[in-house]
Amino acid sequence: MSVNFSLPNGREVTIETGKLATQADGSVVVKCGKTMLFCSAVSSTSVREGQSFFPLSVDYQEKFAAAGRIPGNFFRREARLNDYEILISRLVDRAIRPLFPKGYMFDTQIIINLISLDEEVMPDALAGLAASAALTCSNIPFEGPISECRVARINGEYVVNPDRSQLAEADLDLIVAADKSNIMMVEGEAKEVEESAILEALKVGHGAIKTMCDAQLRLKEQVGDKATTRDVEIHEINPDVLSYVEKSIRSEILRVAGSASDKATRKSSFKEVKENFKEVALAEKGEEWMTENKEDVSAAYDKVQKKLIRNMMLDDKKRLDGRAFDEVRPIWTEVDYLPSAHGSAIFNRGETQSLTSLTLGTKTDQAMVDIAYENSYDNFILHYNFPAYSVGETKPMRGPGRREVGHANLAGRSIRQVLPDEMTHTIRLVSDIMESNGSSSMATVCAGSLALMDGGVQIKRPVAGIAMGMVAEGGKIAILSDILGDEDALGDMDFKVTGTSKGITACQMDIKIDGLPYEQLEQALEQARVGRLHILGEMDKSLSEPRNDIKPHAPRIVKLIIEKSFIGAVIGPGGKIIQELQELTGTNINIDEIDGKGHVSIASSDKAAIEDAVARIKKITFTPEVGEVYEGTVKTIMPYGVFVGFEGGRDGLLHVSEMSHSRIESVEDEFNEGDKVKFKIVDIDERTGKLRLSRKAIMPRADGTIPTDEELEEERKAAKSRGRDRGDRGDRGDRRGGGRDRGERRGGGRRRDRDDD
Repeated sequence: MSVNFSLPNGREVTIETGKLATQADGSVVVKCGKTMLFCSAVSSTSVREGQSFFPLSVDYQEKFAAAGRIPGNFFRREARLNDYEILISRLVDRAIRPLFPKGYMFDTQIIINLISLDEEVMPDALAGLAASAALTCSNIPFEGPISECRVARINGEYVVNPDRSQLAEADLDLIVAADKSNIMMVEGEAKEVEESAILEALKVGHGAIKTMCDAQLRLKEQVGDKATTRDVEIHEINPDVLSYVEKSIRSEILRVAGSASDKATRKSSFKEVKENFKEVALAEKGEEWMTENKEDVSAAYDKVQKKLIRNMMLDDKKRLDGRAFDEVRPIWTEVDYLPSAHGSAIFNRGETQSLTSLTLGTKTDQAMVDIAYENSYDNFILHYNFPAYSVGETKPMRGPGRREVGHANLAGRSIRQVLPDEMTHTIRLVSDIMESNGSSSMATVCAGSLALMDGGVQIKRPVAGIAMGMVAEGGKIAILSDILGDEDALGDMDFKVTGTSKGITACQMDIKIDGLPYEQLEQALEQARVGRLHILGEMDKSLSEPRNDIKPHAPRIVKLIIEKSFIGAVIGPGGKIIQELQELTGTNINIDEIDGKGHVSIASSDKAAIEDAVARIKKITFTPEVGEVYEGTVKTIMPYGVFVGFEGGRDGLLHVSEMSHSRIESVEDEFNEGDKVKFKIVDIDERTGKLRLSRKAIMPRADGTIPTDEELEEERKAAKSRGRDRGDRGDRGDRRGGGRDRGERRGGGRRRDRDDD
């Protein structure tokens, strides 16, 4: 069973089911070009005891065989998901999670595998389609179908699912997820584009997604009864319990919510309200009632608290910390906080704080990216850490989770857009969240931008980020700037926007409800723009542009470009020469061949060491150039000139005619072996490589002027012409003289004959 449809770019997509993994609840293969994605969906038929959240897992993994490659790790097999796979898993998870029934607590697993790869067809834009199709063709409760697509703006045109090679020309790259009616997830990056470009891309993407949803519905019809949604009993809160809880806690919840207190005070107050409620409920209803309705009471309490706070925002226009809807929390920043780091910054907004450090490295510090499509290296790394102490909790430290990977990616792609076009160093930013109350990824963007400028990295412009929220109920909508953690949890939208004073560099949006009109989205983008500019202004108070130089203790990198033929000479047999250079100078040296040239990078925090290494490499790779001035040593003296040796072991002839503007009678009187002499190279014989040198080309004449190259060339031509003239006259004289000699010989002969007679 299969269906086909065409993308706006003309590529055909096929969704097939019923061939692979038939014991899964749902399975499909999505094919576009040579790219093929397999997806399975399985959901348990029983709920684990005490299960209080929806246990959904989405795992996207690429099979290296899909690209004809063997994994580069030690085991030579697919291992734990890499960051790239985790990011795609998150894209799918965020799109489908809101579409399962509320209260659905059955273990559900979505597995997506790349099983064949077309180099031009990017699989990340098809993963959401595969997951939705597998769920749609199953009996798992799912309010789909949905799909995802990539929208890029290339040379001013919006292209859906462009070829990989086309993305190099894009100034906007978004992944959009939606069903036939509503957009629910956006993730992407941009080269400082205007807000209107984001809106237009969403409209274009949504139009393409509607076609993808129709194709899934056609496939569901072919599947038939197997796609009939299973009967699932979802526990509903007892209405009497809900009513009792709301009546009991309403006034106290609103009192705390409207107190405009800080996070710790608010958390403590809400906890006190809950404890008091339990005591009162126990006294009024008895222990048996409390035990019997334990789960309902807990669920009802959370539901009522959320409802009351949302209504307070919509009806009373009040936020938990007392701010206006478009107000950003107080900000303070500090740079150069860590004396040993190559750059550092603190960004503090309200109760969210990021301490970010910058480390500058060399090519050997680049991060290896080993994915099915390619094995490559990245010279920009951003890591995000969210320790438990940042929210006053304890938790085992087990390394970064999916959330940390996702936040690091968003912050990294935000800053990447303003990095220098020519990157000399490998750059690593590490954001440690010291305290958190919402928008820690956006704090990372701001602190990272400041740390780069503090470290002397010449970014194009500072970048800032802001998280927008929304509460919508009964036709009322509140758009919130710089949301708190609590507002994120109880709100209907989390929309993060980053950018410079010029435009947007990245965005991420998750919507938890149906139907966000484009007018409201436009309002959110405009409110985000104003907030972003405000934050940039606060950052400017500490540092508004990059420092002129890197820190004294940071590694300095000098780049040389040498001819391809010299690469082997610098490296030496088995790397002997380059290793000796590094040992002698204490520098780190790397060589790459790029566009037929050797690009040499020399790194060290010691400027003198770099200069020493540069001099040694220049000596190995020295190539004399016509018109350049050098200094050398007289090696050999001849009657017609001297041979001068100079850098790189080269030598050339300084002819007597090029020694001075006046005539030199004796070369031996002018030079001694070992004398230093400056000269200009005036010619290189293309056939033999011999160098012709001139000292008079850089000597002032009697009138104090330095002759131009054209004047000297005219002098040489004139001298050569005079030499030919003298040579011609001498030849004629010789010929005449020779005639006389012959006559004399003849005459002599005749005289001898006559004498003999």
